[in-house]
Amino acid sequence: MQNRNASLFSPKQKELLQLFRQNKLCRINILQGAVRSGKTWASLFLWGLWLLSMPRGGRYLMVGKTLSALKRNCLDVLLELFGEVNFAYSIAAKQGVLFGRKLYFESANDVRAEGKIRGLTLHGAYCDELTLFSEDFFGMLLSRLSAPGAKLFATTNPDTPRHWLKINYLNRRHKLNMLVMEFLIDDNPFLQPEYVAQLKKEYTGVFYQRYILGKWVVADGAIYHTFASNRAAYLTHSPQFDFIQVGVDFGGNHSAFAFVACGLTHNFSTLTALISERHPAAGIDPDTLYTLLDAFLHRLKKLYGKADIIYADSAEQTLINGMRGRLATPVRNSVKNPIIDRIRCATGLIAQGRFFYTKHCQTLANALCGAVYNSKKMQDERLDDGTSDIDTLDAFEYAWERYIKGYTGG
Repeated sequence: MQNRNASLFSPKQKELLQLFRQNKLCRINILQGAVRSGKTWASLFLWGLWLLSMPRGGRYLMVGKTLSALKRNCLDVLLELFGEVNFAYSIAAKQGVLFGRKLYFESANDVRAEGKIRGLTLHGAYCDELTLFSEDFFGMLLSRLSAPGAKLFATTNPDTPRHWLKINYLNRRHKLNMLVMEFLIDDNPFLQPEYVAQLKKEYTGVFYQRYILGKWVVADGAIYHTFASNRAAYLTHSPQFDFIQVGVDFGGNHSAFAFVACGLTHNFSTLTALISERHPAAGIDPDTLYTLLDAFLHRLKKLYGKADIIYADSAEQTLINGMRGRLATPVRNSVKNPIIDRIRCATGLIAQGRFFYTKHCQTLANALCGAVYNSKKMQDERLDDGTSDIDTLDAFEYAWERYIKGYTGG
């Protein structure tokens, strides 16, 4: 999708590299903005050039949300940029060598991440997808950059304006030794126009504002507004799918049991919700639950075919064990990917016209129309105060979340 034959760098990337040549980089250097805007490629090229100017015996750290994400987003790109002669690495050893400088790799994926870097004295650090880190980890990382001339380089997409990075650092950039450069998708001339046009269509709402326009905006209002504004456009009378998976969410006294069956395709081209049911949890004992679910599976089989597998809320192991003893369909624990990742995937499928539902999914259609963001929370979060049907949304997502990467191409 990219063609760099005409020119190695975009004007925005040249502007960044000019700052390096003019010795105008800061202690903290953050590239923020849209997806596919060229910021990661530029930051990694800059990282390599800057390392060449630093001592060979220094300590240098590269951090990603996970080591696999760091490999995919950064290390493989460095290998492409500088070649095997100049760069070699081992994820297993969490180490690499770039231009004779030793690199250490770490992940920042949990509350224990901060402890991984305590006691280090660093000459430089590179952070991939910085908004996914905790503030404690970032603060500790800055304190470790104590060697003469030490610098931090980071990339990030925008998030909520209440995010710690925005409030405590970006909004105070003029009081700190900090360079912030914004990259937008239209700053990248190496992308094919057709791809850019399609990408702009694939994001809606808050994700369009952040990932296309590069804005730090609050996730507010309806989540699935594209679906809610024209739900009839997604109704299908002849669903196409290769296999069926069922999601089950268990309700408490103030919620409901929810079942949602989805038809998936092997190539992840479409996702179709086939049948959904919602049963108030008050007064329902385990035996009644199993009877309701068994009836749901028989109804599904009669209308669309046999379910291949059930993914149930992993928080309720006792009920799951009971299901395994009573039902013929295999039952597994739900994956429980982060809710915002599930939302991002679903809204993308809706925007791309790859999501459908049948007339037997009215509870799900109503749940999608009624879902809103919790505007009182710092992080993106669905409002869960009983005014919307979170149970059905969870069951819906459990049915397909195992294949998020397949559906998003990630």
